[in-house]
Amino acid sequence: MSDEAVNHPTHYTFSTIEPIDAIETWGLGYHLGNAIKYIVRAGRKTTDPSLDIQKAIWYLSRYLEGRKKT
Repeated sequence: MSDEAVNHPTHYTFSTIEPIDAIETWGLGYHLGNAIKYIVRAGRKTTDPSLDIQKAIWYLSRYLEGRKKT
């Protein structure tokens, strides 16, 4: 596996900022950060974006459920 595939995969490096940099800079945390990650890569890692969008929705739902408990 190449270093690029681990550190800077092409499905995250198509823009001037990688999702991990935005997630860390904005302090999004686990659930929101993962939602952003899946939204950004939708249709880029695979040809069908629907699975990534479903995963993003799952993380957002999980985030909202956690907010209800507090």
